[in-house]
Amino acid sequence: MNQELINVQGLTKTFGAKPALDHMDLSVGRGRIVGLLGPNGSGKTTFIKLLCGLLHPTSGTLQIDGHSPGVETKAIISYLPDRMYFADWMKASDLTDFFADFYSDFDRQKALEMFSALSIRQNERLKTMSKGTKEKVQLALIMSRKAQLYLLDEPIGGVDPAARDFILNTILTNYNENGTVMLSTHLISDIERVLDEAIFLQNGKVVRHDTVDNIREQEGKSVDQLFREIFSYSS
Repeated sequence: MNQELINVQGLTKTFGAKPALDHMDLSVGRGRIVGLLGPNGSGKTTFIKLLCGLLHPTSGTLQIDGHSPGVETKAIISYLPDRMYFADWMKASDLTDFFADFYSDFDRQKALEMFSALSIRQNERLKTMSKGTKEKVQLALIMSRKAQLYLLDEPIGGVDPAARDFILNTILTNYNENGTVMLSTHLISDIERVLDEAIFLQNGKVVRHDTVDNIREQEGKSVDQLFREIFSYSS
């Protein structure tokens, strides 16, 4: 087993003439909760889609558990996109069947327990659910896999502030402890308490990657305060 779960060297992704990621270097270990932090347009979603194999690098290298994105890596990644991708006619129970068929590491009982804790009715169709409930359904399914890497793109962006702590606690108490969770968000103050590490992305480059403890000790400020300081200068 590789000590580093994610290893990136010189990773570049361009759309036309514009680089979304620009010679990015990064390594991330196992058993971590990592914040992928940056304003809109900083490259967060592009990086997550590259990790998932939904996009291909323009140049540079990207490895997850020693493999380039492909069949091996897709089997160990649990991905929560920033938009719902299930059909509206599906029920929560249909989705558990789908995940059980598709992913060998899916724990159906765990998903059902999470549905109960999140007050999700198994026979309710997605089209009758609120946006927040749909996101909870999707999150419960994603976190019920025993994955090596959980990629959560804006997992709290579409829910009200009262639900955010509940969702973060759901993430904290349900991920595979030998795996790593990467949370993409610009809502730093809401997630800071659960993070082990923070990656600051600016214009497709990593401007800082450090533990949360080091940031607080060296800077004498919170991750949210440092984020506001870095990105107020760049705006």
